[in-house]
Amino acid sequence: MSLLCAVRAALRVYVVGAALLLVQLVYRLRGALPEPVFPPQPDRVAIVTGGTDGIGYSTSKHLARLGMHVILVGNNEGKSQEVVKKLQEETLNDKVEFLFCNLASLRSIRQCVRKFKARKLPLHVLVNNAGVMMVPHRTTADGFEEHFGINYLGHFLLTNLLLDTLRDSGSASRNTRVVTVSSATHYVGELNMDDLQSSCAYSPHGAYAQSKLALVFFTYQLQHLLTASGSHVTANAVDPGVVNTGLYRHVFWGTRLVKKLLGWLLFKTPDEGARTSIYAAVAPELEGVGGRYLYNEKETRSLEITYDEALQRELWVRSCEMTGIRDVFQDGIVR
Repeated sequence: MSLLCAVRAALRVYVVGAALLLVQLVYRLRGALPEPVFPPQPDRVAIVTGGTDGIGYSTSKHLARLGMHVILVGNNEGKSQEVVKKLQEETLNDKVEFLFCNLASLRSIRQCVRKFKARKLPLHVLVNNAGVMMVPHRTTADGFEEHFGINYLGHFLLTNLLLDTLRDSGSASRNTRVVTVSSATHYVGELNMDDLQSSCAYSPHGAYAQSKLALVFFTYQLQHLLTASGSHVTANAVDPGVVNTGLYRHVFWGTRLVKKLLGWLLFKTPDEGARTSIYAAVAPELEGVGGRYLYNEKETRSLEITYDEALQRELWVRSCEMTGIRDVFQDGIVR
């Protein structure tokens, strides 16, 4: 039965991936869309998780070009100085730096937040971008299944610990923003509240899809609670599309072959994949707008079950328990 479930999960993920590639091909045949122009963002601070590679690197680069103080958060300390120097040179912005954080460790996340808060900096944009994709069954330092632990729980804790800074940095005229990178894979995900760790029948495809689905639930519940508490913070989820990055090393060999041969045509570049994240982070038309699922810089309907507020709340409460934090929105008040 577990093998059958794993095969079904894989087929669903690949069907969605194939459909998305066809959509991207149509866009390419129509011609490249002009790169949007956004207003400068001086005196604003952004944190980008996974900012040293792929979509995260491209997101960081474009935010730095807009004049933001960009903090790359990640666990690749070895290449961090090289990446920071490269970004500073490419963007002519010396306000780019690296802050170590291992999203697979709740302790590391707490240490990272303490170091950031010790700087007494404001925080205007948080981009929850880092993640793993379709890895073999592994667990984090705290015993969580890796997709769920890194992609979802790590960002859940990081965001909650930074909420007070985000709230204090926002205003009625200019909200701060939380941008969370999900995936079209969420459309075939199943949120199993009785087995969030995928321990009964592990499938890398199913676990990845569930983690990306959980991020959409998280975004909607976060926005609901932010609105209820009167906070000047917005939260949106983004779908980058199928992007040519290093995340594909664990996928089916056939997919890797297609990527190698036709990636230039079918797959987005990291810069193209980062566009919607950047749009969600700085676009003037999204000022004060949250609780959206965005694809190709447009609002899109997510999986229907993600709008179930009772399930959103149940996952939120369970996540607070897993990460060992008090619900910061208890009684409708941000603490």
